[in-house]
Amino acid sequence: MKDWFKKHFSKNQDKKNWETSLRKSADFKKNYYINQKNGMKFCFVFMTSLVDEQIIQQNALPSLLEDKFNTVQDIKEIVPVADIEISDDFSQIEQKLFNGYVMVMTERQPDCFAFIAAQKEIVRSLTQPEIEFSVIGPKEAFVESLGQNLNLIRKRLPIKELICEEVTLGSMSKTRVAILYVDGLTNVDNVNTVRQRLQDVEMDVIVDSSYIVQLIADNSNSPFPQMLDTERPDRVAAILGEGKIAIIVDGSPHVLITPTTLVEFFSAFEDYFLNWVLASFFRLVRVFAVLFSILATPVYVAALTYHHELIPKDLLATLVTSRREIPLPPVLEALFLELTIELLREAGARLPTKVGQTIGIVGGIVIGTASVEAGITSNVLLIIVALAALASFTTPVYKIGNTIRILRFPFILLASIWGLVGVVFTFCFLLTHLLRLTSLGRPFLEPLFPPRARDFKDAVIRLHFSKLTTRPGFLMTEKPIRFSKNKAKQIKDIDE
Repeated sequence: MKDWFKKHFSKNQDKKNWETSLRKSADFKKNYYINQKNGMKFCFVFMTSLVDEQIIQQNALPSLLEDKFNTVQDIKEIVPVADIEISDDFSQIEQKLFNGYVMVMTERQPDCFAFIAAQKEIVRSLTQPEIEFSVIGPKEAFVESLGQNLNLIRKRLPIKELICEEVTLGSMSKTRVAILYVDGLTNVDNVNTVRQRLQDVEMDVIVDSSYIVQLIADNSNSPFPQMLDTERPDRVAAILGEGKIAIIVDGSPHVLITPTTLVEFFSAFEDYFLNWVLASFFRLVRVFAVLFSILATPVYVAALTYHHELIPKDLLATLVTSRREIPLPPVLEALFLELTIELLREAGARLPTKVGQTIGIVGGIVIGTASVEAGITSNVLLIIVALAALASFTTPVYKIGNTIRILRFPFILLASIWGLVGVVFTFCFLLTHLLRLTSLGRPFLEPLFPPRARDFKDAVIRLHFSKLTTRPGFLMTEKPIRFSKNKAKQIKDIDE
């Protein structure tokens, strides 16, 4: 029987090439069988690393051995597997085999074959969110499986309007990417823009959603992330209801949200599980913490270098005492401590969890104490840098935290050159950049600029749910009203 198959495919070199290249791989397998009813000769071709062989042994093989079939088309009728495709296109063979399909070839129809779905699903179990962890609310996080992630979203939005479009990116990786949006709600122009940008992507290997961010972002040279990535299914379900778009990449546990604004990077989804007063307070704390983290050290350098008169006399005496034996100028002193903090962060992130925590705590204490006793840095600046580093951890989104870490350095350098004028100049440059920045063509600073009063209800502060009756204006959704304002205010009690 093997000789017959070899003889047939040797007649056509194009048909033979696919098998010649695949046989170089150790996980390529080709098994031959004979039907017990009519003597039909057939074979299975598959990749053992991608196929669950139990599906073959339990579902496909018994039916093909014991049930009579005369054509390839009959396989769909006798094999109890839902996903079976019949094709005569030899160009599809490699794609199907590497997607976990089993190809069935018969003696009587050598130019037609069936593909039986038998993918081996290796998926880790659901875990709690690690970056966006919340005490209150759901405890499910996305995993690396596209199908599992779609399941987590669809069970929260069980509506037919939730559309999932799929594209394949990467000439080598063949990565599946899904676009999710609510039909009849999401702005059509936004959907078309995302679809076009993904289709225009030219890349050989895409292994994570971070690749997509860099490839389709409005400004890939900006340190600010223009797409919000999240590991929480509940957050994705909520933003889809607002009229935004979600992008899911197979193999990535993070889902991209677009378009987005700067203020969203400082709001945790846990805010919606708290009273609106508490949620608004925590958001204001985060905004203050970010400003303090960026400006505290530059203001210290500027004040000690050029603006002694701005420092109160009592505080000036303390600063003079702490810097009396420091040989370095304030800028070098600040850069030394800032770089030390960055080294401790990187070391803690790259080492195993328990070792990283120990290195961070012990290293910070030892280096900080030793640098003060050695007269390299002042204890006042050590406190300021430590507080600034602590404040930067208040951001609920990891990527914006990295941006804040970088922004401090240009502020410090220009503060050492021009004092507070340098701080103001750097701030104006940063503000100009943010004003020009867009996310999917939408203003990144909305609702601050252009100012939209109705969007302030869920920006720096969050009002009561009864006030959030409209969707964000910059999304230009087809249904801007979320629910009735009058009905939301009514509280009905049971009549006694």
